Parts: sequence; structure tokens; C-alpha cells
Amino acid sequence: MTALSQGFGRRAYPNPDTEEPGTFPHRGAERSQPSDLHVVDGVPEPFPVRNPECGYVDIAALLDDGIPEPPTPLICPRSDGIGLFYAGQYNVVFGDPESGKTLLCDYATVTVLKANDRVLRLDLDHNGPDSTVNRLIGFGADENVLRDSDRFLYVEPVDRAQAFAVVDDMADWEPTLVVIDSIGELLPLFGAGSNSADEFTDVHTRIIKPLTRTGACVVGIDHLAKGADSRAFGPTGTAAKKRAIGGTSIRVKVDSAFTPDKGGSAYLTIHKDRHGGLRRHSPSGDKEPMCGKFVILGEHVVVQAPMADDRNPEEAPDPADIEALAALNPPPASVKDARERLGWRNDRTGKAFRAWKSTQKEHHQ
Repeated sequence: MTALSQGFGRRAYPNPDTEEPGTFPHRGAERSQPSDLHVVDGVPEPFPVRNPECGYVDIAALLDDGIPEPPTPLICPRSDGIGLFYAGQYNVVFGDPESGKTLLCDYATVTVLKANDRVLRLDLDHNGPDSTVNRLIGFGADENVLRDSDRFLYVEPVDRAQAFAVVDDMADWEPTLVVIDSIGELLPLFGAGSNSADEFTDVHTRIIKPLTRTGACVVGIDHLAKGADSRAFGPTGTAAKKRAIGGTSIRVKVDSAFTPDKGGSAYLTIHKDRHGGLRRHSPSGDKEPMCGKFVILGEHVVVQAPMADDRNPEEAPDPADIEALAALNPPPASVKDARERLGWRNDRTGKAFRAWKSTQKEHHQ
């Protein structure tokens, strides 16, 4: 053993039979320092508490209650009972205009109200109370519940002072669900831009984070950028928007266009799931796996849970592309090799290459 490993590779611990608890004799001068153990009724606690002013989490107490299970999303349940969004976290739904983002949040609102809980709707996207209430009733909301200001609140903040007042009011009201429609309109209210990490973080700290601290499931509706590469990344703007998500980020992609009195449907895929609770109960194999299908059929509204073999339609390659790749001689060694020989975009080549490799494995089994 070298001198370096002797000095830093092993930690010297006090002998419990000879040393005073809470002291560190191997550090020389600290030998005479008083114990940092708290003493209760003359008996020291088994573990020291470092500076209570810092607010360190008591992990011992946490483990005394049993190793905590990873959280499972509960808000806006699918047909199998698994929710799309996490309570006490900031969640996001995003997609193109008229893809069903607001309709999905309307459905989430109704499910929470039917569970005898509270909902706040922050409408900055000019949907209007008439239209919003009409949709909620159409989805099965009780009119008496919507009339009850202890159960449902709707507001269209016109300036930051009103927004702050609403956030302060929620500390006592303690909503179960808060829908912010939309993030793209909330930021300009504070003179912030979607492309600035610092400006988004400031608004998140002042508005979104205080709402999650009430225990509410906060769902922000956001939009996609226009560029193909940016759309693959997720919501428009800075990467700080994705980092701030503490729950799920759900991409909404229209399947059948939503029309009044008839309905429609949209695919729901997981763009981010910080805790893995939704991904754990969704099919695997795709970069953004399917987590459900939002369906409106007449008066019937549901988030259908995916089957085990359901695939994200956006990630499924064209069968003709797989055939073209399989026809290459010699077979492609990598995505880069196939892309250069076929002259395709990287995303198109990647989809076809992964599917082709999968078929090759099946043939060799």
C-alpha cells in the first residue's frame, strides 16, 4: 500500500469504546471539540444532526418508514388506472395547434372534480370562460361543482400583479390540479422569452414552483417549434424548460382531427418522465413510447391505456424504407453507413436501420 492510499484511501474511525461520540481524533486539533450529537433527556441520539438551520432531510426517519416506492402518476387516469401526471410536480403537455392539448387538460380537470378535489385554471391563451365551461360540462362536469368557488376557480390574469395574487391565494386554497394555458403566454406576461434560460427560470421560480409547493399537480400547456430538429427536441425555446419538469412531459399528436359534436383522437407519447412511474406502465422499445390514446367519441371521453406491443406511430419506419435498406449489398454496418449510401436524413435512416436490425435478430433466433 502506498503512502497516498494510506493517507486518503481509507478513513480512520474513532474507537467506540475509548473515544467520545461526535469527535474525530484522526484530525488532531478537533479531538477536543464538543460532540455534535443532540442530547434528549440525557441520552444522545444515535446519529448527529448537522446544523439544524440548514434543513437537511432526515434520511433516517425516511427509511424508518420503509424504503419509499418510486412515485406513480395519479392525475388524469388512463383506462387502466395509471395517471398521466404527478401530484406536487410540474408537468407539461405539448403539441401542434388543435392537437388536443387543452381538451386533454379539460378531461383531467373533470376527473379531478369528480374525485371531490379542487382545480384552478389559469387561462392566458384566450380560451374564454364560456368556451371552457361549455367543454367541461360536455365532458361530464357537474354544474353545481363548477359554481362552487371552493372547488373550481378560473382566472385570466391580465398582468403580473394579478398572477402573483393568484399564486399567493393558492397557498391556502391548496388545489389538486392547476392548468396553465399556456406557458407561451405566461412568459411574455413577465417580459420573458422562451429562448432565455434565465428568464424562464425566473418565471418558473416565481409562479410555477410556488404552485407545486402547495402539493398541486401543475400542468403547463406548451407549443412545438416549427423546425424539424427543434420539434424532435420538444417544446419551443430553451432547454431550461425541459430541465424544470419534475413530472411528465407528454407529446400530443393528433390521430383523427377533433371536431365539435363528433370527437377525435390523439396519440400520447412520453417525452420525459422524471420518476419513471408512467414509463414503467407503458410499452418499451421507442425513444418516446406510447403512454395512451386520448379519444372523444360523442359523449364518451377516455385516455385508453396502450397495449404492450403498441408503437409510437412517429417512430415506426416506412416498410418501403426497410426493404430498401435490406436490399443494400453488402449490408450496412451502421446508421451512418446506410445514410451515406441511401442519401436519407439521419432520423429516417435511423428508424429503418433499427427496424431492419430487429428483423435480422429474429431471423437468427
